[in-house]
Amino acid sequence: MVNWTNARDIVAFWLFGLCNNYGYVIMLSAAEDILDNQKGTNSSNTNSSTCEPTLDKRYCQSVSTGAVLLADNLPALIVQTTFPFFMHRFPFGFRAFLVCLLQGASYFVVAYSKTVAMSLVGVCMASLGQGIGEITFLAMAAHYIPETIASWSSGTGGAGLIGSFSYAFITQAGLSPSNTLLVQLFIPIVFAAAYFLLLTVPSTVYSPTFNPKTWIIPKNYDRDVFEAAEARGDVLNTKKVPQRELGPVERLKLIGPLLYLMIPLATVYTAEYMINQGLTELIIFNCSQGLSLPLSSQYRWYQVLYQLGVFLSRSSVKFFEMPIWLIWCLPILQCANMVFFFFEAVYWFTPTIIIIFVLIVFEGLLGGSAYVNTYNKIHKKVSPDVREYSLSAASMGNSLGTNIAAFLSIPLYNWVCSMKVPHS
Repeated sequence: MVNWTNARDIVAFWLFGLCNNYGYVIMLSAAEDILDNQKGTNSSNTNSSTCEPTLDKRYCQSVSTGAVLLADNLPALIVQTTFPFFMHRFPFGFRAFLVCLLQGASYFVVAYSKTVAMSLVGVCMASLGQGIGEITFLAMAAHYIPETIASWSSGTGGAGLIGSFSYAFITQAGLSPSNTLLVQLFIPIVFAAAYFLLLTVPSTVYSPTFNPKTWIIPKNYDRDVFEAAEARGDVLNTKKVPQRELGPVERLKLIGPLLYLMIPLATVYTAEYMINQGLTELIIFNCSQGLSLPLSSQYRWYQVLYQLGVFLSRSSVKFFEMPIWLIWCLPILQCANMVFFFFEAVYWFTPTIIIIFVLIVFEGLLGGSAYVNTYNKIHKKVSPDVREYSLSAASMGNSLGTNIAAFLSIPLYNWVCSMKVPHS
């Protein structure tokens, strides 16, 4: 049963997920707008503001979009592949403060940047903050009830939905992209309040070293019996389980047992971001096929519907937990999705945009399901004394998949752009 303390923690982790991914969600589109302004163009005029009766050319953006994409993902990959080996030496409070500082600084830097390079520095700062935040709060969830993983995942899904709507709404109201970013500075404040005021902090959060006096699991405990008792909530309290001190070699060895979950997660994310960053921008419809939507609006609706699918699936684990065989089906389905979107981007054969809308929601459902079920499985299956490290190390899976897609989507995008327009 969830008591008042647990309820506070669940709400706090939802806010952590929301605030941690919020800047990541809006930074790419905001940076693109500011980059356009720095080039002397208006981003709102990049694509037609009215629907196109016929399509006689491909509408392709500049290569700098790919540079922003890498800046928004590569720093997080560096963090998530290296920080789990030494980040445990820093208190969680310091890490939370660092995330808030990087987020706030990224908004300021991108909002006031005068050059492309400065804008990319700001995007990198947002990516660093997101990467540190993910490994920090996934690791911290090891000290709390399993519901915190579901809450964190739901919050990250909510970030996509709320972030995309808020940025579109505020800019539509007339604020410039720079001022819109400055409005978002309340997010780091909410982040800090959730950690320092709302969250309850068990003593083991700041006790990474094994201490026999506080170790509550008997030396001869049976792991299966322990996990069954823990699941019932009638024997042991995981908040009192300290984390074992791990050396570099032991940390590397612990990654091996996680690969059966990390590999499908990385594959899903590779296919997912190949679709989002390399293909959907090239899938456009004329007036009769595209519900009379302008070309720029079509892409925005793609993003909103994708985030809707992610939010719904990341919030679903309390209602349906996937077995491992079904988790392994997700990359197969997502790769099939990617193949479909590739041929659609090349040949434009789909008769109506509604079919694309449905498939994009499906894409988001697959990606969100892979994320939340992977971390939920790790939280429940990994030994409690190494759970903190395992949760943070597993984030390498989704980060690696995203960056592989970021590198591959640039040449794929340019190749499709170089092709002739298919005949109607």
